[in-house]
Amino acid sequence: MKGTIKRIMYDRNFGFIQVEGEEDDIFFHRSGTKGEFQDLKEDSEVEFEIEETDRGKQATNVEAV
Repeated sequence: MKGTIKRIMYDRNFGFIQVEGEEDDIFFHRSGTKGEFQDLKEDSEVEFEIEETDRGKQATNVEAV
């Protein structure tokens, strides 16, 4: 999937991805990123996969495009 990083909190090691057509933003954690977490920036396009967890949808394999 593709989306845009809406918000990222480097100090807390997570962020949210906005996906066109999706009502809710998708959570991602630093451990679910490819490459360097610090290289991801707000408003950047990313590709990722979605995993269902007990807390809802979570993005994994997040990578800048």
